[in-house]
This record gives sequence, structure tokens and C-alpha cells, in this order.
Amino acid sequence: MNKTKIRATEQPIAVDIEGLSAMLSCGRATARKIGEQAGAKIVIGRRVLYSIEKVKKYLLYLEE
Repeated sequence: MNKTKIRATEQPIAVDIEGLSAMLSCGRATARKIGEQAGAKIVIGRRVLYSIEKVKKYLLYLEE
């Protein structure tokens, strides 16, 4: 299996748990809970990504 290459992008569509926790400024467990509650979890094989757009919509919904 090939190693995942990290490519810098200005507007990523989805991020891994490390990127999500950095984006939310919280721990991995809290970021995972928020991602799952938002319905943003995307599983591709063994890789788990979280949709940034769904997380943003969920946080705006909680804000109201």
C-alpha cells in the first residue's frame, strides 16, 4: 500500500480526524463526536474523512 501524500490545498472538501480537530480547536474525541453528529463521516476503505461543509452547517445549526 502506498503512503498517503499530503498536498496543500486552500479549500479542502474533507479532512481526516487530525485536520478536523485542528479546525475545531478541540481534541480528537470531541472532533470525532461532532463529525459523527453532523453526519459528516466518510469511510473509504480504512480511511475516515469528515466533510467540512457538513460540519460547518451543523455548527451553524447549533449556534441558532
